[in-house]
Amino acid sequence: KLLDIWHQIGIKEEMQLERMQAVKQHIEDLLNEMITEECQLKERIESSIERRKKELTSLRNELSLDPYLAEEGISILQMEKDLRLALDATLKEKNERLEELKQLQQQDEKLCAELFVTPYYIPTGSIPSRLQLEELKEHVRMRSDEKKQRLEVFLKLRNEIRQYNEEIGHTPDSTLEKEALSDDEEPFCLTNKNIEALQTLVNKLQLKKESVISTREALKEKVRLLWNRLRWPVEKQEQCKMNIKGSITQELLRLEELKKENLKGVIGKVRQELDLYWGKCLYSTEQKSAFHPYYDDNFTEDLLNQHDEEVMKMKLLYEKNKALYDGIAKWEATWKQFMELEKKSTNPNRLVNRGGTLLKEERERSKIHKLLTKLGEDLKRSIESWEKEQGCNFLIKGQRFLDYMANQWEQHKLKKEQERVSLFFLKSRQGIGQPASGPTWPPSYGFPDYGGTGKAAPSSRNVCDPNSRFLWL
Repeated sequence: KLLDIWHQIGIKEEMQLERMQAVKQHIEDLLNEMITEECQLKERIESSIERRKKELTSLRNELSLDPYLAEEGISILQMEKDLRLALDATLKEKNERLEELKQLQQQDEKLCAELFVTPYYIPTGSIPSRLQLEELKEHVRMRSDEKKQRLEVFLKLRNEIRQYNEEIGHTPDSTLEKEALSDDEEPFCLTNKNIEALQTLVNKLQLKKESVISTREALKEKVRLLWNRLRWPVEKQEQCKMNIKGSITQELLRLEELKKENLKGVIGKVRQELDLYWGKCLYSTEQKSAFHPYYDDNFTEDLLNQHDEEVMKMKLLYEKNKALYDGIAKWEATWKQFMELEKKSTNPNRLVNRGGTLLKEERERSKIHKLLTKLGEDLKRSIESWEKEQGCNFLIKGQRFLDYMANQWEQHKLKKEQERVSLFFLKSRQGIGQPASGPTWPPSYGFPDYGGTGKAAPSSRNVCDPNSRFLWL
């Protein structure tokens, strides 16, 4: 094409050769320039590949990821593209981790500040690994659960403190208690130390409540006793319970004033109660006389206190030996029943056996006799055990009870012998006589041996008496 143009123009052949040489040189220069540029492009791509490889390797090391493995058999352009995409993805993961780390650390620092514990440590400026992020997440979750648990405990303790304060009229006096009960929005510091301090406070308030309740019950009991001593009817007592204004202490003070105005009647009521316990404890006249305030007519507060102490002493005495006193009462009742049957047996008119009445009475008398013997043996064992433990005799009405039982049987035995002798002489005078053999009437029973002397025991002043005023004080 150039040659045609040159022929048409009329350029000589020598000039055409020069021009052809210039064209060739130009093409060579252009190709060389293109080759140079493409080589430079290749070098830039290779340089980029090396740079990106280094960046990617460093970044993956920071992220604790496995080394990047390039695909084999691909062009450098494709390799550069793959490395660029891999680097972008790794940078994205780095930024995501840093953002997640920032949020988790903010949560962790806030929770740890509230719980007063050490935050999870990750070196400043480092990129957390996936494992570290998972551990941090777990740490935050545990701290969140711990806060929730402590908050529940705190709210429970705060409610208990408020309830106790209301019940016993307690006013917060410590800084910790005031902060715990405050309604301010500023959160309470949920440290273990503060929680333990609140628990200790609750325990103290609980003990104080129990003490207050115990005191109130004691005051109520005193009020009830004063009502009884003032001989107030139940209806009036119930009405007073409904109409009590203010504290129970004020009611007690009011009743104390009434008691002072009615000391004579109150002391008389206490003396009736004292007589009741003296009777239950089978006190003798001498033992009763030993309590001199009973016969004092100067009705004072001190005299009432002395009577109260004596009643309390007798209550303790009776409660401590109630089983023995109940056993003695049962033996006495059975003895009385046995004596009545014995008395009936001496009536000659009962020898006329009508409808088997005599046999029935004899069976009943035998049954009562066995019961009386068994009761006596049980009492003997119990009293001997008591005497061995206390080191003194068990006295009833100034006499050792075992001697008393033995004496009762001895007197009954003598009485039966006297009745037989009298009956024998009576029949002898009438010329009837007593058969040489065969049963006698009334029939006799064996008499138990309780180890008694048959004599009255010495005065209670010279022996250790369970009813002694000094033994039970």
